[in-house]
Amino acid sequence: MTQNAAPSLDELLAQAPSNWGKWGPEDEVGGLNYLGPEQVVAAAALIRSGKVFTIQRLIGDPKGDPVWPGRTPAVRTQIMDEATWDRQDAPQFPGGLHYADDKIDAFLQGSTQYDALGHVWYGGRIWNGYDARTTVGGMAKAGVEPIAQRGVVSRGVLLDMARFRGKKNLDTAETFTHEDLLACAAHQGVELRKRDILLIRTNYLQLFFDLGDKFYDGFCEPGLVYSPELVEWFADMEIPNLVTDTIANEVTTDPNNGVVLPLHSALMRNLGVTFTEIADLEALAADCAEDRTYEFFYAAAPLKIANASGAPVNPIVVK
Repeated sequence: MTQNAAPSLDELLAQAPSNWGKWGPEDEVGGLNYLGPEQVVAAAALIRSGKVFTIQRLIGDPKGDPVWPGRTPAVRTQIMDEATWDRQDAPQFPGGLHYADDKIDAFLQGSTQYDALGHVWYGGRIWNGYDARTTVGGMAKAGVEPIAQRGVVSRGVLLDMARFRGKKNLDTAETFTHEDLLACAAHQGVELRKRDILLIRTNYLQLFFDLGDKFYDGFCEPGLVYSPELVEWFADMEIPNLVTDTIANEVTTDPNNGVVLPLHSALMRNLGVTFTEIADLEALAADCAEDRTYEFFYAAAPLKIANASGAPVNPIVVK
């Protein structure tokens, strides 16, 4: 399907469910409102072995950082190190203290990160009906700061779609549905429950390291594919947070309608599902495959950055 033949999001999602106003006209965190003390306590009860996994990908990886086309990887610059004190004008501190200092220049969504709910939109309105003009110069509404201030804690469930399909990694443009998620969960022996945080493994970004620059040729990641039934399922399940190991959490271009990233609009903009992208799920997935335990305590909080449309995060899983 050509780009010109793709329907507008207004047309595609005309009858799609919406949670706008569900938590009041000033809400900026959407489905995270589903998570309260009850979910935190229940998630804590899943801690049995005390094994801890951090699922952020390394920023400034010497092998490269996978990013959305058009973004550039983070650049770390050394500002001060021992060589600084070789200079005649080196700072002098009583006692002889030396130190290192550095900085990074990075896209806030160029690593493992949380999207703000106002990150994407159509029809001139972002999450909860805020005017898209509130994004001009920075996110005055539905930015990442409210998510960061709140934090995210609940039962997490890993759905290892790559292992479920018997593959090292899913293929370019390979799709799956909510029914596939349910089948994967059944195969793993884990029940999906309302208000779960879903972590989906494709291992697709392994191709970034295997292929180098060719990774971006015909760029189309695997992932969930839009259908009205899938959106209704997310709404009925009250899913607060979708976490994947891909750059954009869904198949890049929908093979059925030609729209780019329709689930960003249907789930994030309309339902308030928070997206977490570029997670490193490999160590966690290997452990889950070994002990056959795919449910766990999940906790995350992106960096508190004012007016930002996203922020890096290092989520923690405890089993």
